[in-house]
Amino acid sequence: MSDLFAPREPEDMAAKRPLADRLRPRTLGEVSGQEHLTGPDGVLSRMIEAGSLGSMIFWGPPGTGKTTVARLLSGETGLAFEQISAIFSGVADLKKMFDAARQRRMGGRQTLLFVDEIHRFNRAQQDSFLPVMEDGTIVLVGATTENPSFELNAALLSRARVLTFKPHDEASLEELLQRAEAVQEKPLPLDAEARASLLRMADGDGRAVLTLAEEVWRAARAGETFGQDDLFRIVQRRAPVYDKSQDGHYNLISALHKAVRGSDPDASLYYLTRMLDAGEDPLFLCRRMVRMAVEDIGLADPQALVVCNAVKDAYDFLGSPEGDLALAQACLYLATAPKSNAVYTAYKSAMRAAKEHGSLLPPKHILNAPTKLMKGEGYGDGYRYDHDEPDAFSGQDYFPEKMGRRQFYDPPERGFERELRKRLEWWAKLRRERG
Repeated sequence: MSDLFAPREPEDMAAKRPLADRLRPRTLGEVSGQEHLTGPDGVLSRMIEAGSLGSMIFWGPPGTGKTTVARLLSGETGLAFEQISAIFSGVADLKKMFDAARQRRMGGRQTLLFVDEIHRFNRAQQDSFLPVMEDGTIVLVGATTENPSFELNAALLSRARVLTFKPHDEASLEELLQRAEAVQEKPLPLDAEARASLLRMADGDGRAVLTLAEEVWRAARAGETFGQDDLFRIVQRRAPVYDKSQDGHYNLISALHKAVRGSDPDASLYYLTRMLDAGEDPLFLCRRMVRMAVEDIGLADPQALVVCNAVKDAYDFLGSPEGDLALAQACLYLATAPKSNAVYTAYKSAMRAAKEHGSLLPPKHILNAPTKLMKGEGYGDGYRYDHDEPDAFSGQDYFPEKMGRRQFYDPPERGFERELRKRLEWWAKLRRERG
């Protein structure tokens, strides 16, 4: 990465640098899309006014300015700037950095150490920052695209403030395009529809929107203006920002599950297709939809589980893209099914009771007595065979005597559970009558 504060290079060489690098802000005021941090009343602006920086973790998606802002902070405060990447650095590299920072501190200058991808460091490496943060040897600025709550040590987080960088919205991406047009001294050769598509394709990434724009300028001949189809052909479409093992994955599956639970088939289908488009494993989606069927629908529609299992088999049989339609069918079935968490709630209540009451013996009348000793102990005495009783229902108590009768399952008046509720009420009436 080029040094923002180094002497300017010759104009012919500068023109060959990537557009995103040429447009890199030189003051905090030029940073786009992060006004809550860098604006006049932003958190970082207030820190600079106070003349004191504390250690920070910059959390946000790629292309939102984390590295640039860290460099600008060192320039605004006069701190020496050092940068390392957790991907390429180890304990020996950190030790060298810390020793150099101690030497600077003895000379009266503090060091701002910027650590890119800080979540890639293991626990011991993260712990190594603690002493030099505490004694003021360094001001740590760590950058991560992952949720710090899950990826960083509690001890490190307790000594640093987490600042969230937001994805660029269309307005700030448009501002970047206009700056690019000023530098290029020519308009971006796209019609209005194609320009809007390019902004969406950038997916909130400022670096990406400038890279895409640069590809368009390279492809355009004099006087050409591209439409949407031309744009797709030129840039070959940018892959969605999505890592199947990290935050994007969990955010989207959470959104899909909640949209299904909320009986919104359109939103459910949208999140399903976003995940498929990003390359999600279809069998993972099948497993999650099975979970939705048993957690949020249950016996309100017992077919939901059957449908989800059938869709898994259909996908195995058809593969993609034909099998994707089966996933869509299951998604819409779940979203439009009657909802009930009565099975889920009953299971949790029964599990609590099982833990609380330990190894209580079931009542002896429902225990088998295969030996004389067990018969002599009263096993099986008084058991009534339900099929020989009126309505095939004896009304006997099956809970342990010391526990007493409990109710865990309470079906609502929705879907098939409406019928189940009628049955339970009927059996409860018979149980009272035959008590």
